[in-house]
Amino acid sequence: MTLEAKTKYNITLKPQRQQSINPHSAKPKIIARYSTQGTSKQLASDKDKVYHYTKHDGGAVFSDRAPEGGEYQVLLFECFACRLDSNLDWHKIPLFALDYSHSVAEAAKIYRLEPALIRAVIHAESAFDVHARSKAGAMGLMQLMPTTAADMGVTNAFNAQQNILGGSRYLAQMLKQFNGDIELACAAYNAGPTTVTQYRGIPPYPETQAYVKRVKILLQRYRNVSAS
Repeated sequence: MTLEAKTKYNITLKPQRQQSINPHSAKPKIIARYSTQGTSKQLASDKDKVYHYTKHDGGAVFSDRAPEGGEYQVLLFECFACRLDSNLDWHKIPLFALDYSHSVAEAAKIYRLEPALIRAVIHAESAFDVHARSKAGAMGLMQLMPTTAADMGVTNAFNAQQNILGGSRYLAQMLKQFNGDIELACAAYNAGPTTVTQYRGIPPYPETQAYVKRVKILLQRYRNVSAS
């Protein structure tokens, strides 16, 4: 994923007591959509939501339940490898070791990236679905937001070659910004570089932490395939 606007929706809400419910004053909701390919027509469950709020002592809390009082934010993530309730075995799920070989090799050469890393990010973002589109508007294999696609020179984000080149260029920028640290670069690709800088490391968002962990698993597996 790219940029904070794509990774999470930030909405400040005040919880309401569940007594008499007025349909005109109901708490606003935002629903993320998922499937095994990264997007879906199915509504996401509450497990896809993360509630972020601050305790009285100033500590930050990330929970799957809203607090009983006070203001909070709802964070929703859209990405194949972001789901906390995923029951996939990331050590065994099928790989896409040969898909888009020319484009991956070209991007790796131009931006001096490991082909295995490009494949791991594509897998984590869209499961190699060239037509994937998130509700937030992220597009294609590497799930580029329109502004990011434009910044990376991508005119058609659903064109596999353009998408891989654009996403790889952005990934290379994240690696450069975070001194070659793959974990931080992937966290920035998912949650945005500003968020990583703010937290001075991988943000405490459970989805981002799951994403980075799964990208690392996929990276090692794609490395093993290329070495065999």
